[in-house]
Amino acid sequence: MSMLTLRQVPLRGPAKGRFDWPSPTMVPRSWMTALFAASAAYAVVMALVTTNPLHRTWGIFAGCAYLVAAMIVLAWPRGLDAALLIGLAGALIVPLGLMAAARLQQPEVRVINKSASLLVHHGTPYLGPAALAAAHSPNIFDPYLPLMTLFGMPRALLGFSVLTDPRIWFGVGFVVVFAAALAVVGVRDVVRWTVLVTASPVIAFSLSVGGTDVPVLACLCLGLALLWREPRPLLAGLAFGVAAAMKATAWPALIIAVVLVAARDGRRAAGIMSGTSLAVFAAIVGPVAVLGPNALVQNTISFPLGLASIKSDAVSPLPGRLLVETGHAGHLIAVALLALACLGIIVSLFVWPPRTVPAATWRLVIGLSLMFVLAPATRFGYFLYPAGLLAWLGISWLGFGGAGGDPPGPGALRPANAAAQSAYQSANQGSSAASGTMNSTVCA
Repeated sequence: MSMLTLRQVPLRGPAKGRFDWPSPTMVPRSWMTALFAASAAYAVVMALVTTNPLHRTWGIFAGCAYLVAAMIVLAWPRGLDAALLIGLAGALIVPLGLMAAARLQQPEVRVINKSASLLVHHGTPYLGPAALAAAHSPNIFDPYLPLMTLFGMPRALLGFSVLTDPRIWFGVGFVVVFAAALAVVGVRDVVRWTVLVTASPVIAFSLSVGGTDVPVLACLCLGLALLWREPRPLLAGLAFGVAAAMKATAWPALIIAVVLVAARDGRRAAGIMSGTSLAVFAAIVGPVAVLGPNALVQNTISFPLGLASIKSDAVSPLPGRLLVETGHAGHLIAVALLALACLGIIVSLFVWPPRTVPAATWRLVIGLSLMFVLAPATRFGYFLYPAGLLAWLGISWLGFGGAGGDPPGPGALRPANAAAQSAYQSANQGSSAASGTMNSTVCA
């Protein structure tokens, strides 16, 4: 019987496949050209059809930048770095800089600035019930949780300048945290991947005109990353707690992550992660809740659900919003459908709990998409979360050989080594000398 050597036994999982792209420089030029061309088409269409001058401005700058980037990649085999820089500059840096200098922004940026000023001068980022009752503009409400106010503090403390615009700090926060989320799972060429995602329409458009969801997305990616290769429930809980203290859109991610950890790593790990998240959330939101519980509820719960006296300006024609516009009965139906969707996701977590980070990410993408479609106050921009999560998951997957499978987690190599040892011993059954050699080699 011929001897089976270690070289014939796959100790590192499946062989790398056609999607082994650990760096954007290894992605086929035709794919990168198509990506930039599709981004250009998206920006041009937005510039042509939108009635919002901010969106049109972004579409013009971004469309030109993406088109030039596509031509560079197509014509120059080593032009990817130049294309990335042109895309980043034209789709984000230039339009954001011009808008920040001219004080052009979506209402949420003004809301953050106002809340930071209130926090500095009055100790709370929220107006009280009396002021809200007398208001006539939805922008008087602050639907964000207290930690989001942090991004408005530079302007509240230092005054107006381009560098104190909250969007600048949204962008800095995203780049740092998203890059960390890629690095934690072992993705190579983190800088290029981060630039590619930041320059994409999903992130660049949001940051240029508003951007409140972008740092929350980055924290969710980091929390999931910390549960993948080498699970760190304490650090993951910290990331999810920070996200949950910025915006309620992070709460579903925390629930799904806790179920994942409980099903995969046990109750103790789940308790550590959930306890850490709740402690962070309580430490940040608790003092504000004590100072003004009614103000906190009216701003962050009643207003987003469409239960306040003034309705939100988030009026994208999605099913939930369309139902609300039919009247009181439609509003009740929308809330009921939203509640049923949330209940369905929760039931699925008990019946079919995710046991891997990719499975948990997909469950989160589906759950958030249902919530955004059915929410009474909703907009297309919220789909940044599903798109961004899938981008992070896809890059992490590509960095480990694509079709080869998930990045190896703790213990992932042990089953492979066990299978290798078993195959070797079977092939050399009856030869004690060969078995001894095999065992010593595997142990080494």
